[in-house]
Order: sequence, then structure tokens, then C-alpha cells
Amino acid sequence: MARGISLHIGLNYVDPNHYSGWDGKLNACEFDASDMELIANSCGYNSTKLLREQATRESVFSFIENVSSELEPGDIFLVTYSGHGGQVPDYNNDEKEDGLDETWCLYNGEFIDDELRYLWTLFKEGVRVLVFSDSCHSGTVIKEIGGERQVLRRNDEFSQWSIKSIPDEVSSRNFFRNIGFYEGISSKMAKFKGKEIKASVKLISGCQDNQYSYDGRFNGQFTGRLKLVWNRGAFNGTYKKFHKEITGRLPEYQSPNYLNIGKPNSEFDKQRPFQI
Repeated sequence: MARGISLHIGLNYVDPNHYSGWDGKLNACEFDASDMELIANSCGYNSTKLLREQATRESVFSFIENVSSELEPGDIFLVTYSGHGGQVPDYNNDEKEDGLDETWCLYNGEFIDDELRYLWTLFKEGVRVLVFSDSCHSGTVIKEIGGERQVLRRNDEFSQWSIKSIPDEVSSRNFFRNIGFYEGISSKMAKFKGKEIKASVKLISGCQDNQYSYDGRFNGQFTGRLKLVWNRGAFNGTYKKFHKEITGRLPEYQSPNYLNIGKPNSEFDKQRPFQI
């Protein structure tokens, strides 16, 4: 019988000691993580939640690494992230369009998409990995390059809520203050650049790489719409339909991405969201 394990990450704050004095205050990310955990629990997953100072680079990396050795073909790993997204310079030359790697802003440092891609290579063939990322610049945060990108700018409809992106000036200051740290990650991950992903990895993101995701009162705008479409489990359809209906509830300047990498899996594609 297939198993489901899930990890739910939410950060309303980050550690200003790493981020050059910036605490990254947001409102609803920890609510997002709790609500996604409730969905996972209702579907039979064995769930873990990491909030704020629990959501360190080390804890997220080690959790995913450990899960990769536990799961067998037919099992599923669900990861949800709500927090700031960022971008750092690409040092291994796989981001030819914009020269930037996408990141999750974890409590004590940014988690680079190259690291996520490496972690997916540890999973066995036949394992399904499902990622929801309610963060800015999240269109390819699981790591895949290609396709034309249209530059879209912030709109004022959600302007009463914070955007879930590390500010440019903070990002630059933080990167150069910690340049050895981030260059070291890039150098380490470059060794695994061509390693095959044998699992089937699916992402539904809060927006495209060049867009912002917005915070909210009770949920981020993406997670809130996801919950409405899910409708306490009444939704009936495939992942593509799920993505399309969430997208239809958001404005064009916050356009959720749908992305598959690794081994194609037509059965995974046809399943109902969150199905174990």
C-alpha cells in the first residue's frame, strides 16, 4: 500500500542576523503551513510542520534527505512552502535567461533551487514528489529552465498586503555579506548538475519566476485560492484542472506555474490532487 509523507514549511519571520538586519515580517505564512498540513492529514499523510526558527536550511535539507531513503516506488512526498522567495546569482551557468537562481528564504539562509534539484535525485524511480510553493519568484523553484518569460510587474490590487519577496536591496546586501556561503553552496551543487532525477516531481507555484506572490490576512493569496478550489476535499479533477482553477481565481500578474520534471508519470498526472 502506498505511503504519503508531507512537510509543511511556513515563515512569518526570518533571522535578521543572517539577512543583514531584515526580519522578513509576513502575516499569513504560518497559517498557510497549518492549513496545508490539515489538507495532508485529511488525505492520510504522515505530516511534519516546520515554522519560523524550526525551518532552518539544515532541518529542511536533512528532512528531505531522510525521506528520500524511506519512500519506495508508488509512494508520494508532499512539500508545501509559504514564505519569502528570492533570487541569487547563478554560478553554475544553468540559468542562461536571467542568470539567477530562485530561492526559498528559510530562517537562517536562502535555500537555492540547485539544492532542491539535487535532493530530488536521491528519490527512487516510481516515487512521486508534489511541491506547492506560495512565494515570489517560484515558477521554477524546483529547478527547470526554458521557455519564454514575460516581464510582469507588481499591481496594486493586493497592495494592502506584503509581497512575499526579499527586497532587492536586502537581497544584494545579504548576498555580498554572505558571498562565501552562497558561492560554497553553488560550487557543491555544481558537482551534481547532470545527475538524473528518477522520481516524478510536480510543482504548482504561487507565481512565475518574474512575478510576486502576495500575503494576506488569513492565508497567502495563492494558498487561499487553493483552499477555495479544494473546497474541503470536494474538488474532483486532475492536477492540471486544479492548477487552472486556482489560476482563474488570481489576477494575471500572479500566475501560478505548473511544472513537471524528472521521469514522466502519466498516472500521477491523472490523479486527484494529494492522492496517496
